[in-house]
Amino acid sequence: MTLTAQTRRAISSMATRQLLAELVGLASDLGVEWQIESVGGVDAARRVAAGEVFDLVLLASDAIDTLIEAGHLLAGSRVDWVRSEVVVAVPSASPWQSLSTEAQLREAVAQASSLGISTGPSGAYVEQLIRGWGMGDRLEQRRVVPPPGVPVGRLMAQGQVALGFQQRSEMMGLDGVRVLGPLPDPVGYTTVFSAGLPVALANDPLRRTQVEQFMAFLCSSSAAPLKLKHGMSALS
Repeated sequence: MTLTAQTRRAISSMATRQLLAELVGLASDLGVEWQIESVGGVDAARRVAAGEVFDLVLLASDAIDTLIEAGHLLAGSRVDWVRSEVVVAVPSASPWQSLSTEAQLREAVAQASSLGISTGPSGAYVEQLIRGWGMGDRLEQRRVVPPPGVPVGRLMAQGQVALGFQQRSEMMGLDGVRVLGPLPDPVGYTTVFSAGLPVALANDPLRRTQVEQFMAFLCSSSAAPLKLKHGMSALS
């Protein structure tokens, strides 16, 4: 891929892929073309850590913190820009209509023939939750792990998953998938997605200014309606 002088390259996790694709269009008046590659969050962090060159990194906040601590992103550059709930979903034909209490969710996990859990931070949380209920054996026997970059909902639509957990944005609009809602209190989980600046920008003030302008746009009120459209919310 050939980048022009006014083209900037970013990497993000799949959870924000569709949202960012629309936001890039709205940000065209900033005078910079953005090319954003969305992959599985674990793979994205690995590529940044391996030294692949990006102008901006957009991942879950804990992944950004890890990359900052390892010296791959600039200290103090983390900016939180959107929040997303983890939801539970079932196939459209499932008898489950509501999982509004922890007891109902636990019972659904106990009954499910297969469990779709992502590999990112939300998946790690759900796995910890299920083990905390004393159902680690069910988790090992019934867990379906999607390939990197493939949403749990796609496997559910293909009949491979009976009960699935992932960011709302990755479960929306899929035929054959019914989102029951967020994880119930007190076990609900929200992921904050953040932006971080690669260390190379420390010595490139023009490039850094362009990237920081885009980061400011992501946090602006102009971006809020699209965040809601994609099942997410602003932080302010």
